[in-house]
Amino acid sequence: MSEHLTSMLAPNGRRTTMRFVLAASACLAVACAHAPNQPARDGGRTAVRGAGAWWRSAVCYEVFVRSFADADGDGVGDLRGLASRLDYVNDGNPLTTTDLGANCLWLMPISKSPSYHGYDVTDYYRVDPEYGTDDDFRQLMTRAHARGIRVLVDFVPNHSSSEHPYFQAALRDTTSVYRDWYRWSRVNPNQPGPWGQVAWHRSPVRDEYYYGVFWSGMPDLNYGSAAVRSEMQKVAAYWVRDMGADGLRLDAVPYLVEEGNQLQHTAGTHEVLHELDAAVHAAAPAAFTVGEESDMSALATYYPDQLDSYFAFGVADATLDAAQKGIASGFLTAVRDAQVTFPAGRWAPFLTNHDQPRVMTRLAGNAAQARIAAIAMLTLPGTPFVYYGEEIGMRGDKPDEQIRTPMQWSAGTGAGFTLGRPWEDPQPDWRTTNVAAQEGDSASLLNLYRRLIHLRLDHAALRGGDLVLASANDNGAGAFVRHAPGETVLVVLNFSARNIDRLDVALNASDCGAGACRVQPLFGGTQAADVRVSAAGTAASVELRHLAAQQGYVFQILRP
Repeated sequence: MSEHLTSMLAPNGRRTTMRFVLAASACLAVACAHAPNQPARDGGRTAVRGAGAWWRSAVCYEVFVRSFADADGDGVGDLRGLASRLDYVNDGNPLTTTDLGANCLWLMPISKSPSYHGYDVTDYYRVDPEYGTDDDFRQLMTRAHARGIRVLVDFVPNHSSSEHPYFQAALRDTTSVYRDWYRWSRVNPNQPGPWGQVAWHRSPVRDEYYYGVFWSGMPDLNYGSAAVRSEMQKVAAYWVRDMGADGLRLDAVPYLVEEGNQLQHTAGTHEVLHELDAAVHAAAPAAFTVGEESDMSALATYYPDQLDSYFAFGVADATLDAAQKGIASGFLTAVRDAQVTFPAGRWAPFLTNHDQPRVMTRLAGNAAQARIAAIAMLTLPGTPFVYYGEEIGMRGDKPDEQIRTPMQWSAGTGAGFTLGRPWEDPQPDWRTTNVAAQEGDSASLLNLYRRLIHLRLDHAALRGGDLVLASANDNGAGAFVRHAPGETVLVVLNFSARNIDRLDVALNASDCGAGACRVQPLFGGTQAADVRVSAAGTAASVELRHLAAQQGYVFQILRP
């Protein structure tokens, strides 16, 4: 498939020359370091977290089931609708490139809930009836696995719904066995939440207050209770063992345990995450756990023996910022920080998710900026996540409902999402921005995502290789080398809105066989005839030409 991809991505454009500089001692000068190895309490999880873990070679696609595909015409997306669209995600045939190519799905909450978003759960053990039945989920799993797609489900351990029977019992009966499953106070503590919000809410039943870090409809569970810890471990294990999910995305992990005035990142939170991860992997050793934690400065404390991976929020923001401003330095700094903070491969790059303005909205509709951001994200290490609709340039901004609007499949009735009235109107541009409009356009954003994902999964260095950053003499450009056993690739990113001249990449002799190497273009163009390789001493210099504005390139370095 890589040969086919190379021919599809034949170059076009004006000739320029770029020269990049990477010191032979780049691991020391820039960053290919990782978080230090520490004694783990993982009960044998180290081996499962190794290079052979399935999620090390995964590209995940985040789906809001309510908005993806409606099978029964009620205007609400459902599991059967999602199952009917699996071939769009991955058709199971490695020889085709008309699917997105993602081999992992993350489903936003599907447990029973009174809300449209599902993050306030009323029954952790039941699929929300609006989405279907437990059997519908199992059928989805069967059909996904037949195509090589793993499925993650959203797990909300920090809080329940205020309508959950456990909370209702605790609210109405102070002698209930569920009373200590939540935090109560007879007087208002007047203690603001982690970002200054109201976190203690007045009870509607008696003169008392309860703690809910997000809002009154989501009371926090009290992990000081052994019963709560046991129950949440049981829930987590249930989804990977009894329901067959391939892993969990854990919501709002910094806030699990409060210790006095410390309301996030507490020692108790780390202990609970360790226990939850252990429960998941005792039930399903190959399962994948990924956590929502946005504070890069605190992330080092979430390794080595808690969850498998965490989302790299700092890298995501820096990638979009670089695309928008045309300056690479912030992106390179964020990647360097991630390399130092996260253990190798145990982080998840992305661009946006269901809580953030969509890429095309943040970039004010600039398709070229969206393209270079996608190229950068999908060539980084770790397990990348793509939010549904980003691959076609869907728009959306706060409030959250507008970030989670129906998938725009076509210009037909209901945007191809439903035959009924959609639960939320699609974006105003749905008649022109949709899958059908981009299918046959080789230059579309959709086909760019398809090429990138297939390319990544075809090449070991892109799937799971180490990364060494390069420095460039133009602040619009960034470059890095990805190494895997048997393969080395060079990634070049021009974030600027102009062609750039005269930048060099200097490789270690070990990368280039003492300078006797050549390069083969895999993505973005620039034929071998337009690339010069020269050697001197212990380093090889690669001079690249034909590099266009807001374009990314991938070259395979071929040793003799």
